[in-house]
Amino acid sequence: MFFRLLMESFLRQRRRKLLAGIAILLGTTAVTAMLALATTIGDRIHKELAVYGANIIIYPKADQLEVKVGGIDIKPASSGSYLKESDLEKIKGIFWANNITGVSPELDLGSGGMIRQVGSTSPAPVSAIAVWFNVPFGQLSTGAIALHPWWKIHGQVPLDYLEKFGYYQVLVGSRLAKQLNLSVGDRFSYTPPPGMNILKTSDLSYQVVGVLSSGDQTEEKLVLPLKSQIYSDHGKLDLRLSRVELTARTKPEDAFARKNPDTLSPRDHDRWYCSPYANSIAYQIREAIPGAQAEQVRRVEQSEGNVLKRISGLMWLISAAALLAAGFAVSAAMATAILERRGEIGLMRSLGASKAAIALLFYSETGLLAIFAGTLGYLAGSGLAAWLGARIFRGDGGSPEAILIPVLLPVVVALALAVAIGGSTPSIRAALRMNPSAILREDA
Repeated sequence: MFFRLLMESFLRQRRRKLLAGIAILLGTTAVTAMLALATTIGDRIHKELAVYGANIIIYPKADQLEVKVGGIDIKPASSGSYLKESDLEKIKGIFWANNITGVSPELDLGSGGMIRQVGSTSPAPVSAIAVWFNVPFGQLSTGAIALHPWWKIHGQVPLDYLEKFGYYQVLVGSRLAKQLNLSVGDRFSYTPPPGMNILKTSDLSYQVVGVLSSGDQTEEKLVLPLKSQIYSDHGKLDLRLSRVELTARTKPEDAFARKNPDTLSPRDHDRWYCSPYANSIAYQIREAIPGAQAEQVRRVEQSEGNVLKRISGLMWLISAAALLAAGFAVSAAMATAILERRGEIGLMRSLGASKAAIALLFYSETGLLAIFAGTLGYLAGSGLAAWLGARIFRGDGGSPEAILIPVLLPVVVALALAVAIGGSTPSIRAALRMNPSAILREDA
């Protein structure tokens, strides 16, 4: 009998049930979309803000030492302090190694180098840097091109290795190209500044494969492949580095992130160390590479944290508003439905039905409606999240990537049940307080 009454209620009040179901569907669609986006928004914002550059910089600690005599800084411009490319492998062993999304080492060759174009008799002084263009690093393929998305190359990206033709491919800054009348295809030899101790410099030649526009001083420099600048360290060949730019997925900085880990209790130190703050990742890099100083770039980190905090707050506000609106809609639909069924309620009460049985009937109707509408809302919300992600974050006109997170289904259905039960409870309680005799006399 109970199930018959339950089915009859859906058949006789289809319009009321449809309105309540649509309200729950819209609410759960909005919540699912916000929750699905929230699970990936950190990575998406990290990619969007990559145009600001690296969020961690590594450089030799000795470069920060002051050498003063009589209050005058006598430290030479090139102090001979470098990192080693071979030490970069140690980064793969830190706790948050999997959060590192890009690495770009650089060697500043200074302005004392000389370039001699093929067919020219007089060399010209130039400034130069040596970088990774596109080098495998663990599971990444990374380098200066990946970490400097604002670079515009007229030509092609150089290869990082010496071709079979016997020359390295390079980029030349747009201003330097104009100054020296260099263009794509030109060949030249390059001699680094004295004291760099680069091996086999006289045997190497270079070819311009691209002209670089970067909007900064790099436009006045040669950009060479780092592998062309090999030096000998106690009989071992290695590559020197002036600094390393690094991007990592991090947790937005808060007050706890800014604490000095050496002053924390062991418990708080472990929590700080195992949180993906830029500070903690930099701390682990300093531990892994002796003589290295790693620091976060606060401009990038603060921008990422502020954007993420504001967008997350907006998402929670939209979700709460959608659920609240759905609850009011369910409450209004249920109040109208109970008003229409007063005679049925009075008859059941006069025939001996308990208040609990009547409440169970109405809650069962609402629950079934919530489960069905919540499931549809989960599917629709996943599609909406994919569409929003493609339009807001990618912006490249590509097809949306599906965001289907199974663990969200029970969460969304539970929220739909909570909204439906919360919205219908006032109307059900009011119905149970009705006097069945008075209801039957009114209907008579």
